[in-house]
Amino acid sequence: MIRFDQVGVRYHDADRPVLHGVDLTVPEGELCLVVGRTGSGKSTLLGTVNGLVPHFTGGTLSGRVTVDGRDTAHHPPRELADVVGVVGQDPLAGFVTDTVEEELAYAMEQLAVEPAVMRKRVEETLDLLGLADLRHRGLSELSGGQQQRVAIGSVLTAHPRVLVLDEPTSALDPTAAEEVLAAITRLVHDLGVTVLLAEHRLERVVQYADRVLHLPGDGTVRYGAPAEVFEETEIAPPVVELGRLAGWRPLPLSVRDARRAAAPLRERLTGLPVPPVRERPGGGEPVLTADQVVVTHGRVVAVREASLELRSGEVTALMGRNGSGKSSLLWALQGSGPRQGGTVRVTRDGAGPADPKKVAAAEARRLVGLVPQTPTDLLYLETVAQELDQADRDAARDHEGPTARQVLDRLTPGIPDRSHPRDLSEGQKLALVLAIQLVAAPPVVLLDEPTRGLDYRAKAALTTIVGQLASEGRAVVVCTHDVEFVAASADRVLVMAEGEIVADGPTDEVIVASPTFAPQTAKVLAPLRHLTTGQVARALAPAEAAR
Repeated sequence: MIRFDQVGVRYHDADRPVLHGVDLTVPEGELCLVVGRTGSGKSTLLGTVNGLVPHFTGGTLSGRVTVDGRDTAHHPPRELADVVGVVGQDPLAGFVTDTVEEELAYAMEQLAVEPAVMRKRVEETLDLLGLADLRHRGLSELSGGQQQRVAIGSVLTAHPRVLVLDEPTSALDPTAAEEVLAAITRLVHDLGVTVLLAEHRLERVVQYADRVLHLPGDGTVRYGAPAEVFEETEIAPPVVELGRLAGWRPLPLSVRDARRAAAPLRERLTGLPVPPVRERPGGGEPVLTADQVVVTHGRVVAVREASLELRSGEVTALMGRNGSGKSSLLWALQGSGPRQGGTVRVTRDGAGPADPKKVAAAEARRLVGLVPQTPTDLLYLETVAQELDQADRDAARDHEGPTARQVLDRLTPGIPDRSHPRDLSEGQKLALVLAIQLVAAPPVVLLDEPTRGLDYRAKAALTTIVGQLASEGRAVVVCTHDVEFVAASADRVLVMAEGEIVADGPTDEVIVASPTFAPQTAKVLAPLRHLTTGQVARALAPAEAAR
């Protein structure tokens, strides 16, 4: 169905080609998972399949890419729309209508599908992706995860033979991600649709993959069965990392496979102390106190009388399904978002408490820093260097600490100063905005889906930075659906549902008790309370050293 014949891509002024010598075939009816570090060329590879590369992105394409017999070099995206459906990293950037139902119908209108057929397909897609209750809602009113599902649905209604998905579950909660992946798998198995899917949260998708395309970052591509490819990759889901640690062969790709092999490992761990997730778990004095916070959007009550304390040195994860009010609560705490009721007080450097909503914007930023779901909202200059320099000036740093450039290099190294911020990958954009916000070093740091678009190495670096911020006495809140990141970084978990905080407690107690939010390692080793592969390795280390 898809054929790459000695394909290479090089962009203008780039030091080296993004791709070179790519030679492989993706058969009809296979789900092919594309993996690699941030900036390794995954989006470029996907863009060659529907002609976006090089027709819209520029650069030079060498070799030949054919899809269902059509050469993408001679067929622009509009001439491939009936064969290839594409969902990009930023769903909002791809919307062209106002409501959910209109967006689902739009692609079919462009393909001149009969009205009766259009209506039937819209209804099927609404049910398939759980969007029926949102059919008349405005796209701008939806949460990030809901927008992602609409973007996927708008492609599915055209019934393409090839689906190209760039991080389709990045903004979805675990349950919604499972529903979307189940729908995609049904399309592959029942209808023979060929799916090319790039994703950083491998723990969600690797068990569904027929083949894996691994981009190591040098322009080449390795292609093979998942268990074979993950033998040597520098990135892998936790269940594979656990298999490597335990020496299981073949490597497990799902929790079910791992549990079948895990009995001897559970026996070795039984009776051993469980190391803490963080070496210096926090829980000092409260630096932010919120009482009875209420947020409404029109008739919708997003936050219902939520009260909480954020303590210095503590990393708090804010979790819950899409649309539960998490982002609305973060914006209310930061002061920029609406707040119809309740109070928020922040204490900084021994000064009296202040409400971020009632001080100047510059002062509010030094009280509470927030990284939004869409990081490009905070990028407005022409180069990465200009953004970083401006961040250092705005921070008016009177403390010893890293510059914005140093923070960025720890997250995602190698981003050139001269690059335009909006030309970066989604993961690189997020890393840049994280650096801009973190350099101001406020006592409270709020991160809304910070791991979206980040690979495992970048998430490990972010975990380190979050831990360092907490060790400096700052209160950190991470709003996320990434259960593996929560397991590795959070001291405490808050769970929201319908605008209310329904759970609040230590990480191991809250997420281990939840089938939805439990990380892979916890599921494999239950009833033991190990959350990460790192904890397992540290628990075994003394016993191994004594042998």
